Amino acid sequence: MKVAILDDYQNVALAMADWSAIAGRAEITAFNDHLADPDAVVARLLPFDVICVMRERTPLPRAIIERLPQLRLIASTGARNASIDTTAAEQQGIRVTATGYRSTPTIEMAWALILASARHIVRESNSVRSGGWQTSLGRELKGRALGVLGLGNIGGQVTRIGLAFGMKIIAWSQNLTPEAAAAAGATWVTKDDLFRQADVVSIHLILSRRTRALVGAAELALMQPTSWLINTSRGPIVDETALIHVLASRSIAGAALDVYDAEPLTADHPFRTLDNVLATPHIGYVGEDLYRTFYTDAAASISKWLDEPHRNPVG
Repeated sequence: MKVAILDDYQNVALAMADWSAIAGRAEITAFNDHLADPDAVVARLLPFDVICVMRERTPLPRAIIERLPQLRLIASTGARNASIDTTAAEQQGIRVTATGYRSTPTIEMAWALILASARHIVRESNSVRSGGWQTSLGRELKGRALGVLGLGNIGGQVTRIGLAFGMKIIAWSQNLTPEAAAAAGATWVTKDDLFRQADVVSIHLILSRRTRALVGAAELALMQPTSWLINTSRGPIVDETALIHVLASRSIAGAALDVYDAEPLTADHPFRTLDNVLATPHIGYVGEDLYRTFYTDAAASISKWLDEPHRNPVG
């Protein structure tokens, strides 16, 4: 048996869990790089019976799954992985498993980006490192309006912390009611009013057909010139071309982004150079404690699968 661990960027997967129950029965290979080209992904994965994927880093659509005749198990980290075609996997006789998950790291990351944006933390730190000193004026959050787009598990906790900072919380999503917003400590507003009124817009929605490009040119045009957009959810929820336009024209103050349409970002992507963008490499869930949960549960899923009698062995 051969097991592949994909996109182990920090080279920590084997240290985050006890893989001994697998190592005695299978050859484990951890890949630290990322392959974007589908043909290269197929060529790499052809020998493997099991692959362990970290969230949506390497998509597994039908076009890839159907070209991997050896594959029998996909151990995905997290509770769901929209980038895996589970129907195609089932049709090929491939089992897909999930792991435990908690949103605490992403909630903390959202606030790290909000605070860093309000006080220009990266800019000021870079100034000190380059021999300079103060270069900007920060803004207090107390009394400002935080617009929460999506008031679910993560959005609700972001709201709770915003209230602790003394912020006014306004919220909208496609299914949110005024009563549910009030129960979370927020005021329900229309989508347009949220973008008009918010000093900070923070996105906390699941990517779906309904939410793809939900934040487009029309919504961004409503934002104040002093407002910031924060996205720790999924890149395609925001129309990337429209966002680049308002940032380049300085129609809004800036954006703090942890997620993008295509990841990793290309070397020449505008988000790497626009000076009013705070960009981080999708690290909202990248924390030691959650990684231990991910890889421990994934290893357990693989070990359990290896223990089962395989009625249709491959090879």
